[in-house]
Amino acid sequence: MLELHNVQTFYGNIQALRGIDLEIRSGEIITLIGANGAGKSTTLMSICGVVPPRSGEIKFRGEPIHGLSPDRIVALGVCQVPEGRHIFPLLTVQENLDMGAFLRNDKEEIKRDRDYVFSLFPILAERRNQAGGTLSGGEQQMLAMSRALMARPQLLLLDEPSMGLAPLIIRQIFEIIKKINDEQDTTIFLVEQNANQALHIADRGYVIENGSITLSDSASNLLANPAVQKAYLGI
Repeated sequence: MLELHNVQTFYGNIQALRGIDLEIRSGEIITLIGANGAGKSTTLMSICGVVPPRSGEIKFRGEPIHGLSPDRIVALGVCQVPEGRHIFPLLTVQENLDMGAFLRNDKEEIKRDRDYVFSLFPILAERRNQAGGTLSGGEQQMLAMSRALMARPQLLLLDEPSMGLAPLIIRQIFEIIKKINDEQDTTIFLVEQNANQALHIADRGYVIENGSITLSDSASNLLANPAVQKAYLGI
């Protein structure tokens, strides 16, 4: 579904990605783990066109997307939940969800998708008329994920969905990620510092260090890898 070949991304003269190669197959949950500043978020932003790569190639379903604008990439079926959630704080929950469906005009299907995200996160249904900025951190994360789902993505990019959340909410968020993958057949690319949780729901994983992929394997093998255990799992 997604291929990155020798992707190199810069912020000014500072190189953030140094020849990234990875692939994601349809239906998978893939996780990208690494330390702060390793290039995880930049990888997602390069895929989405927010920080376009200076060189290399990104293909979605076999077609190059690295020269497209972010809105065109969303229209093709790639949608990101950014780090820090970035909901619209002055808009209601309902209005935030409507913004997620901005590029769509299939009203009945939009309603069906809205009902689905309300089934995933019942608290959002209760607070549909409440301003997004008044929600708790966990509820805002639920809203950010739901807003992305309203675009009906084929590939959902999640950037640090557990950041700053209580352990009980983190567990719930990861359960929902797995449920979305199973029920909606949505392929998921998950960037996480919580490597243990991420690897427990992923099919495969990549390790990124200083802008380069240093390791890739099945999630179970990465969980059992002594180097990964020491660096990222606290074992």
